[in-house]
Amino acid sequence: MGARVRLVTAQPVTPPAAKKTADAPAHATRALLVLCAAQFVLQLDFSVVNVALPTIRSGLGFSGSGLQWIVTGYALTFGALLLFGGRAGDQFGQRRVLLIGLGVFGIASIGCGFAPTPELLVGSRFVQGAAAALVAPAALSSLTLLFADGPSRVHALGIWQGATAAGGTAGIVLGGLLVEAVGWRAVFLINIPIVLALLVAVPLAIPRHSRSGERGSLHLGPSLLVTLAIAAAIFGLSNLEQHGAASPLTYGPVLGAALLACIFVLTQRRSSDPLIPRSLLASGSRRGALGAMLVTGAVLAAYVYFVSLYLQTVLGFDPLLTGLGLLPATVTIVVVSSVVARRIIARFGVKATALAGTALLVAGQGAFAFITTTGSYAVDILPGLLLTALGIGLLLPALSIAATAQVEASVQGEAASLLTTAQQIGAALGVASLATVAALRTTAGASVAGGFATSFVVSACAMLAVLVLVAVTFRTKASTPREKAQK
Repeated sequence: MGARVRLVTAQPVTPPAAKKTADAPAHATRALLVLCAAQFVLQLDFSVVNVALPTIRSGLGFSGSGLQWIVTGYALTFGALLLFGGRAGDQFGQRRVLLIGLGVFGIASIGCGFAPTPELLVGSRFVQGAAAALVAPAALSSLTLLFADGPSRVHALGIWQGATAAGGTAGIVLGGLLVEAVGWRAVFLINIPIVLALLVAVPLAIPRHSRSGERGSLHLGPSLLVTLAIAAAIFGLSNLEQHGAASPLTYGPVLGAALLACIFVLTQRRSSDPLIPRSLLASGSRRGALGAMLVTGAVLAAYVYFVSLYLQTVLGFDPLLTGLGLLPATVTIVVVSSVVARRIIARFGVKATALAGTALLVAGQGAFAFITTTGSYAVDILPGLLLTALGIGLLLPALSIAATAQVEASVQGEAASLLTTAQQIGAALGVASLATVAALRTTAGASVAGGFATSFVVSACAMLAVLVLVAVTFRTKASTPREKAQK
């Protein structure tokens, strides 16, 4: 069995920056707010486009299969290049990489906002995702360097996940407001003032952390190999509905993706300096957390995508009302992630919290599976929305702790990037695969709502698999801060 995760370890080696923070809580709090703001804007940008999708489709002339690339393009490069971004932060300094990523992200946002064609919009979304892959691990690893293992890190990660969840769901509310008041281009241009503010705040709030001192390969080649493999798989899946499984346009890219994945695995197994340090995968709980996040990321991205489309195309909501309809989820996720989850983790441990969150997600996705063409928001959407939000609020902080505990400071960037890598790769594959499931069900004679419902059935089954994975891989009872204090 692999090493088991403890919320509080026996005095890990604490970098100077973290020791300084312990003596200066005001500085640590200021830095945490800035880092959470950076994470917020990344998740905001991922989700803000969801309510604008119908408007973008009519405005730029996207095809039905091409529309999902607005979401998956961002998630694809974000997820596939995160490990590269994590290593870059460890080698060149987290703050420097954070600033570079934010700058490129802002430029790409301008490209999205003024894109005249579908191709240029999707291309800019790819660049946005690549920039986000620099920002996210640099921000999260800075957090873990500022807050040592124990109650302070549990609290900080709870707030971090609250910012993640709030950005993801608040983007839908803000997207509705912007589309109604200004137009769809504003959902991208809104990033510019936030990025400019962060470019000023980061040097003032985030200390310079010591670099690893190593100058090994950044592994851009393996990262691009992963990107191509996932892109090929998504392209093949997106062709399934239109061309069928027997078409070379469907099975060709999928076989190509499998070949690229095999090449990646074989080369990494033989490498003395692999893209993912082997020490990071030694923990069974960490492996379980990464697998759980991969599936959870797929389910969460798809659920937001389908609920937004259901509200607009079936129930006839406008973009603003769609955003407001998702507001209960925003509030629930923020409160549970930042306030409730850390108390539950401290009392019952990581495993129990993760299991409870996963069970709530199963129930939430199962509730969505009963949506109908003649449904209503109160009956068909709100119960599933609240159950799913409660599950997210409990599960994500627990997975964050399991994935980042007991990691050496020299590989904090790579460790921090692994969890987000799993989430974003899952998001890219989840939207593509579940959108294909829904489309195939509709093509077979079901209504649009029936196609969406089928995708939610698949999502509920996927979360059941996560429940089993957590039960098997996480230790029976993780050591909690309260237990540590009693020893």
